[in-house]
Amino acid sequence: ENFDEYMKALGIDFATRKIGMVTKPTITISKDGDTFTIKTESTFKNTEISFKLGEDFDEHTPDNRNCKSTVTVDGDKLVHVQKWDDKQTTFTREVQDGKMVMTLTIGDVVAVRTYEKA
Repeated sequence: ENFDEYMKALGIDFATRKIGMVTKPTITISKDGDTFTIKTESTFKNTEISFKLGEDFDEHTPDNRNCKSTVTVDGDKLVHVQKWDDKQTTFTREVQDGKMVMTLTIGDVVAVRTYEKA
């Protein structure tokens, strides 16, 4: 829902947005001690980030942004903030009705992606 507008707000080019709209990634979130790992796998690109809650880390995104990122927990939500070039986007991941719902926000643009459990 509204994902193309979200990608436009990020400055992603037309061709990459079209690929992003049809890509159905598999996302795996795991924890080892106090380190979390989020793996995103798709036919377009695979990424993996590892982090500790509340600690800044460097993140290179699939659309080639270099960000300072932080992930925290707010109640039952995992909140992921990326900052780059005086810009900021936030991903909020939560489980609703057995599905992972990810709300993506940049400025006043909000998109929602829903992922089924594999």
